[in-house]
Amino acid sequence: QVQLVESGGGLVQAGGSLRLSCAASGRTFSTMGWFRQAPGKEREFVATVNWSGTNTQYRDSVKGRFTIARDNAKNTVYLQMNSLKPEDTATYYCARAIGFLVQTASEQYDNWGQGTQVTVSS
Repeated sequence: QVQLVESGGGLVQAGGSLRLSCAASGRTFSTMGWFRQAPGKEREFVATVNWSGTNTQYRDSVKGRFTIARDNAKNTVYLQMNSLKPEDTATYYCARAIGFLVQTASEQYDNWGQGTQVTVSS
């Protein structure tokens, strides 16, 4: 079973940037994704990338601001977050999908990290 560990979260002002990393314990050949959850809200899809890094998909509210990428040689997936807004505040989770196509539904992911906190102040 793949173990996922997120890092890179923190406190930033609105308009700032953060780069999240997700390190896997072994080689990952499946689609990977990022989700987030704020207090009192359901977990929501943020971004996904297929195994080769050639296909990506984002939720509408982060398009043009967030970029997902992966380095399979380093067993790491990244989420570059620019122009952060207070509504981006949440715990961000890295996950591995069951298959290797881009997926936006949490039900299609079978391994999850423990999360990293992102707080954006105004």
